[in-house]
Amino acid sequence: MMEWLELLLPAWIMGTLLVFLTAPLGCLMLWRRMSFFADTMAHGTLLGVALAAVLTLPLWVGVTFTAILLVAVLWVLHDPRLPNDALLALCSATLLCSGLLLIQHLPALRPELLSYLFGDLLTIEWRDLPIFASVILVALVILYRHWQAQIQIAIDPDIAISEGVSAKWQRLIFMLLLALFTVLALRAVGSLLMGALLVIPALSARLLSHSPKQMVLVAFIIAQIGITVGLWSSAALNISTGLSIVLCMAIIFAVIFSVQKVKKLV
Repeated sequence: MMEWLELLLPAWIMGTLLVFLTAPLGCLMLWRRMSFFADTMAHGTLLGVALAAVLTLPLWVGVTFTAILLVAVLWVLHDPRLPNDALLALCSATLLCSGLLLIQHLPALRPELLSYLFGDLLTIEWRDLPIFASVILVALVILYRHWQAQIQIAIDPDIAISEGVSAKWQRLIFMLLLALFTVLALRAVGSLLMGALLVIPALSARLLSHSPKQMVLVAFIIAQIGITVGLWSSAALNISTGLSIVLCMAIIFAVIFSVQKVKKLV
């Protein structure tokens, strides 16, 4: 039992810390209809991993550089004539293909490809936690300072702008926070499942909530249950942590949705 705790405890603490960002960012993403953006950022992490390997840089440097570069590219490409979802689909496919192409030519990365795609939270060590906690704390402080403006933009951009809120500035802050989240979440659920970590708890919470604050709180609880059950399940069943966590969250959503549908029929 002690060996299991020694292995799972740092991973669980990291997952718990990550949930503090998952819940509010996931809710904001739904309110602002930017679900595709998370997947685009997530797919960009593969290219960041490959670039870090090519340039012999730390992994986080390559992933951070790619995330910031993607935000800059999307900022430049923003055009009323081009639908946002189409631009995101273009960037997502380009980044994913570029990352996989580079990794194919880097034999040293091939054995670890599955962990980059689906995550491996169990690789988290105690020495990693202070760094992750510090970064998450900084992100939460920034999010807290701009939370009201973010909600105003999500509810009605025109009214928010008329009240002096800068839509462009708030959009940039939100994209940078999501970029930071992708860097932190790569080891938890991998590049392919990162969007699910944000979307599923927020979707589940939307079915149960009647206010923004309540939705964030319920999303936090659901994400925490998914992380905890998924982590223990992955260790017990010897499967990828990312797959296990996302499937647990999907089951929670299915149960909530089914129960509410049955109640309406009764």
